[in-house]
Amino acid sequence: MFTVELTFSINGKSYEMEVDVRKSLMELLREIGYTSVKHGCGVGECGACTVLVNDVPVDSCLYLATWVNGAAVRTTEGECRDGKLSPVQDAYVQEGAVQCGFCTPGLIMNTTAFLEKNRGKEELSREEIKKGHAGNLCRCTGYQTIINAVEAARKKDVC
Repeated sequence: MFTVELTFSINGKSYEMEVDVRKSLMELLREIGYTSVKHGCGVGECGACTVLVNDVPVDSCLYLATWVNGAAVRTTEGECRDGKLSPVQDAYVQEGAVQCGFCTPGLIMNTTAFLEKNRGKEELSREEIKKGHAGNLCRCTGYQTIINAVEAARKKDVC
């Protein structure tokens, strides 16, 4: 077995550990206890495993754990503050964009990154929102409520 020593943070908590070089970031996160990161397709198509690495959304099923050395990782668990949902999480609930919930953590992280990237932009069309979330698949909601949630979160000036 080949391992490497990594130092990184998850949701602001520092980690230093030896990790098998073949392990995906998704596997590592789930082993540590971050269960919001879902194993969907396993090939980077569905986005259920989306997390932010240095504020950039990545499919953690394809992202090697060794690549987070020195990086900051964010998962859905880290978006809550003082026991309260983040504005993005709250918008998903309020707009009914959560059905079975399997894809929701990945969508929330992608929405968070999308809104942070587009902060200060005067207009965001529904088409831009659709394109910004093209890497996330949902089998339950039909996407209208997800787009509504993104618009609602943006109105809260979350980013």
